[in-house]
Amino acid sequence: MPDIHIHREHELGLSGAREVATGWAEKAERKLDMSCRYEEGEAEDVLHFSRAGAQGTLHVNAERFELHATLGFLLGSFKDQIEQEIGRQLDELIGQQRAA
Repeated sequence: MPDIHIHREHELGLSGAREVATGWAEKAERKLDMSCRYEEGEAEDVLHFSRAGAQGTLHVNAERFELHATLGFLLGSFKDQIEQEIGRQLDELIGQQRAA
């Protein structure tokens, strides 16, 4: 099964990173029909997401985002496009949070 791995460094701190992660989760639920569950931790949060044909986690801490996803057979052929779109969305949300 195809895997996606996206890593983004940031300077938002944990609070700002949480806002980015919850914003991404809201978009994923609304636009991609994802089911998302957010777990806050003391130093790191984990966002679990899934839908038919895809599942993964987004690890969130004060310095970086780590997204790992596994795609099923049908979505696997779109791996590159999916990876680019998720990366674009994270970059956009990080930029918006920096500007705030």
